[in-house]
Amino acid sequence: MRYGATDAIDAKASRGRRTTLTVLGVLAVGLAVATGVFGYRYWQAQDEEKRRAAATQAARQTAVNLSSLDYRDIQKGIDRVLAGLTGDIRNQWATQAKTVADVATKNQSMSQVQQVRAGVVSMDGDSAEVIVAITSTTTSPKVPQGAPRYYRYSMDLTRTDGRWLVSNFGIVP
Repeated sequence: MRYGATDAIDAKASRGRRTTLTVLGVLAVGLAVATGVFGYRYWQAQDEEKRRAAATQAARQTAVNLSSLDYRDIQKGIDRVLAGLTGDIRNQWATQAKTVADVATKNQSMSQVQQVRAGVVSMDGDSAEVIVAITSTTTSPKVPQGAPRYYRYSMDLTRTDGRWLVSNFGIVP
């Protein structure tokens, strides 16, 4: 009889170990899945933040370039603006660049940016809308102490070949 009782105890212990191992296996798989899901979400959030920062920086730089032209080096300024644009808006600005250069040279105007603020309004895949507020001072021989200028741009951006470029912009009243 003792022999049969020992077999029953061993069988119970064996079932208990199998149950424990099964539960531990399920917990390990659950932990691995949860880690994967949270890791993927974290990676997505980091990627989204990088895209937002890159779009914001591209819009800021283009707005600064638009608002800080200097008649003494006007062609470099125009080239910097054009480098941040794409599509129809780039073509339109290239067409108007000669007029901008002529007016800046005639008035001997220089603009310097003092403050820039920007924020993403919306973002979807490879497109974004960013609002940029600029405070600048424009000087010329007629206004040597400078006149403050305030601009708010609404800029649509498109990611092209890994770069964010302004595909449309306008002045926000």
